[in-house]
Amino acid sequence: MSSTNPVHPDLPTLPDAPAEIRHLIGGEWRAGGVLVDVHSPYSGEVIARVPLADEPTVDACVAAAKAASVDWRGTPLKERTQRLFRFRELLLRDLDTLAHLCSSESGKTVVEARAGIMKGVEVIEFALSIQNLDDGAVLEVSRGVSCEVRREPLGVVVGITPFNFPAMVPMWLFPIAVTVGNAFVLKPSEKVPLTAVAMAERMVEAGFPPGVFSVLHGDKAAVRALARHADVAALAFIGSTPVARAVYVDATSSGKRALCLGGAKNHLIVVPDADRDVAVDGIVRSFTGCAGQRCMAASLMVAVGDVRSILDAACERAKSMVLGRDMGAIIDATALERLHKALQAARAEGAAIRVDGRNAPAPKGFEGGYWLGPTILEAKPEMDCAKTELFGPVLTVVHVETLEEAMALGDANVYGNATSVFTTRGAVARFVAARAQAGMIGVNVGVPVPREPFSFGGTKASRFGMGDITGRAAIELWSEQKKITTKWSMQSDMNWMS
Repeated sequence: MSSTNPVHPDLPTLPDAPAEIRHLIGGEWRAGGVLVDVHSPYSGEVIARVPLADEPTVDACVAAAKAASVDWRGTPLKERTQRLFRFRELLLRDLDTLAHLCSSESGKTVVEARAGIMKGVEVIEFALSIQNLDDGAVLEVSRGVSCEVRREPLGVVVGITPFNFPAMVPMWLFPIAVTVGNAFVLKPSEKVPLTAVAMAERMVEAGFPPGVFSVLHGDKAAVRALARHADVAALAFIGSTPVARAVYVDATSSGKRALCLGGAKNHLIVVPDADRDVAVDGIVRSFTGCAGQRCMAASLMVAVGDVRSILDAACERAKSMVLGRDMGAIIDATALERLHKALQAARAEGAAIRVDGRNAPAPKGFEGGYWLGPTILEAKPEMDCAKTELFGPVLTVVHVETLEEAMALGDANVYGNATSVFTTRGAVARFVAARAQAGMIGVNVGVPVPREPFSFGGTKASRFGMGDITGRAAIELWSEQKKITTKWSMQSDMNWMS
């Protein structure tokens, strides 16, 4: 790889020639399926060609994983974790290379890509701690009778992950899943296959047996085949709400355990007593981070009362941001066109454009990429831009008079991913935390992602299935409890166990 723009060393390096991507099946790199181009959001150039798995390729992948799962489930937990320790060290060894690779295909800044990898490392570290958790018990429940709990893997499990976090979101899933004894099949977004391949190479280098970790590239046909496959025991999905709902129905109707996380329209409530500097920083970082292409972005600011000075300062901060340095690119031309149409529709509906990012200059040498600068709209709560997830660096601001009105907007929100409040009063913070119908709450935090071991997950139309995707909840997702009741001698008293 070499830099396409040495004038800007903070921008990602891009491949000299398109990479030919392969599936990792049974420890071997295999072709299989029609090849499609992968474009870098930074330049628009083709940086890879990825195969879209057909049904025979899906079957071969699952069969290899099933065969590997037999010995892997019998491998002692402490031996499983030794491979994961090694994988963690390899990620840290190659952190800069991986960050540039992730940035080049996802449009993130290199700094954001590096941070995403490190968040994934946190999940690895939690998975490594599983060997030290007291996660089983033996109890004498009656004279001469004991009950024991053992945690058992499910077999072959699948993770279907989105384009916006090519490293972090897969690492929400597979470290815990393989540590508890499953064989894991990763189906990354076909828009970002390079990072998945790089992680798979390091899983092989770390010593994971062939088939314990697989990478299967593909589109919705591959997703459907995995969701319906008879030998897949469980599935996790992260993506948009319509697709999450469809995948959940497919998986559960096929008898699988499934947890599918969908989209969001996160509310960021700002009250007059908020600390201005803290609020402005949190607001702008939340809606511009990852170019707004994340389910935790605050896409709706609810201004309670007179917070005009905070809004004005946020607008000025947003105008000062430099594309490529402070914010990355939009994933592809289709997403960029969709955002432009949404802004046109918002203006037609009567929304005011306070900050217009459509003419923001692209970084020198990357003019062919997919760029949209930070954009701030002022709208009424009933307008479409205030209710629809736009999934870009667009913040819609609505004004209400009271905190009760702000909470009512949250109640009406079909999503339930995150709600944040900026305030200096504990009573306001407690009120919002208690009332908000969301799975994750932030107080003076614009992106309230829990740190391990606290788990990630929303409510309402942001989640289909039970539980959360990381932390202790993920152990439950990827395993089941086996209960063993034992009697070795006759007891003198009589009860239902006699």
